[in-house]
Amino acid sequence: MLRVVSIKTGWEVRAFFVMSLHKRDLALLMQIVSFLGVDYQLFKLVVEIMNSGEHLTPSGLHTILAIKASLNNGLSDELKAEYSDITPVQRPLVVSQEIKDPNWVAGFASGDGCFMVKVKKSSESKTGYFISLAFQLTQHSRDEQLMKSFGEFFGCGKYYDTKGIEGGNFIIIPFFENYPIVGVKYLDYVDLCKVAEIMKINGHLTPEGLDQIRIIKGGANKGRQG
Repeated sequence: MLRVVSIKTGWEVRAFFVMSLHKRDLALLMQIVSFLGVDYQLFKLVVEIMNSGEHLTPSGLHTILAIKASLNNGLSDELKAEYSDITPVQRPLVVSQEIKDPNWVAGFASGDGCFMVKVKKSSESKTGYFISLAFQLTQHSRDEQLMKSFGEFFGCGKYYDTKGIEGGNFIIIPFFENYPIVGVKYLDYVDLCKVAEIMKINGHLTPEGLDQIRIIKGGANKGRQG
């Protein structure tokens, strides 16, 4: 992350790396080694400019602002008003996004994955409801190729411009059995597995099974307490 703040002498440039997860995952934050990609390359350019002292010059500051405009949320309203002539630098083209390490996938999912139990009304079901399980990964639209690479890696799932990639449980559950989720999202994965077990014996087609699934769903993800 780059921050440009106003001070008496002009502008001060600060470069720092921030990773955020739920407070329950403090231990995970201390262990994660993140794949940094394009944003890291741009971040590195700014650090190099700062190391040379060029950030103290008008031209160096202008270059940094052009880089910052392509990072994260871009320039603040204050910076846009002060430097209306800034053109964002072109982000480096990532040609290959082949995923080779399943442990990296598990780590990525621990931070940005979501395990979901969906309950929808259905006139074709005996209980009046249709149950489905899904695993979803969401990233910025700039990472479209990376999202599509997850589909290729798992051999299933669909890519959505507004969401990311969503895949089925028949492949997802066995994968995370071998490469476990770390942190609080592991509990969401366990809940998804519980529902999958109910569905294996067609329990979701009975009122009792449906009630049990609703209880599990209600306590997962945002509904989880503690």
